[in-house]
Amino acid sequence: MANDPAQGSHIDEATGTQTVGHEWDGIEELDTPMPRWWLWTFYATIVWAIGYVIAYPAIPLLDKGTEGMLGWTSRAQLAQSLDAQREQRAADVAALAGMPIEELQGHPELMDAAIAGGSAAFKVNCVQCHGSGAAGIVGLYPNLGDDDWLWGGDLKAIETTLLHGIRQPGDEATRTSLMPAFGRDGLLTAHQVDTLAVQVLSFSGKGIASDEGVALYDANCAVCHGPDGKGLREFGAPDLSDAIWLYGGTREQIARTIHNPRNGVMPSWGGRLDPVTIKMLAAYVHSLGGGEDFTAETAAPAAAVAGDEQPR
Repeated sequence: MANDPAQGSHIDEATGTQTVGHEWDGIEELDTPMPRWWLWTFYATIVWAIGYVIAYPAIPLLDKGTEGMLGWTSRAQLAQSLDAQREQRAADVAALAGMPIEELQGHPELMDAAIAGGSAAFKVNCVQCHGSGAAGIVGLYPNLGDDDWLWGGDLKAIETTLLHGIRQPGDEATRTSLMPAFGRDGLLTAHQVDTLAVQVLSFSGKGIASDEGVALYDANCAVCHGPDGKGLREFGAPDLSDAIWLYGGTREQIARTIHNPRNGVMPSWGGRLDPVTIKMLAAYVHSLGGGEDFTAETAAPAAAVAGDEQPR
């Protein structure tokens, strides 16, 4: 083997190209010139890079970078973008602040903006209980996407729920209806509680009604849930004839609720969130699939519970 640059370069006989003067085990490297188009492209990139360094911020210094002759910075571009977003949001916030929530559905663009803002607020304030998809947790927190609403599911009703909560201490406008603990407080015997659970299941076709069950229901439950088990919104009493159950719909689970109801609590957000954010949250919850159209009749009780907050 040999590597003797002193031998010098020479013209390769086979190709007619000059060598670089290096040889390794009889192999020499040809000094093939680069294509001119490649060289001119390379030179152009150098010129472009010099121009970029002059025009734009490029070279880091001790406490900042070079500013560039054009005065452009990514920070300024970001600030402009944020300012534009703030201006747009300020316009939406002002419009929402001055509009009764009952009229929001008549303004699709503003409704879309409210839903977008409500989605962000929901992720911060509500997912801890209702989950990221608002499906809730069986036995703990209601599903906000179903069609079951205790006090009404229109925008005004949901807004009222958010403002005042359910059984919220210190809020005079909160909903405070309570289901008696029929078994725990000795109002009914264990046998009567079980019979009443079967009677409740009969409303959805999953149980067989009995004379004793009918009598127990009429004496203890019909005043709130109605004679047919459809519920009464003015009392926040849920529909017992559908398939939606917050605390479970088996006979054992219903009997447990009759024996000792949960009477869950939802916090009031009126003192924690501004009115516009409350409206946005109401719009978002309304959009999840179970929202109802606003009517004067359904809004009359106007103290909504979002979803199925009342124990079954």
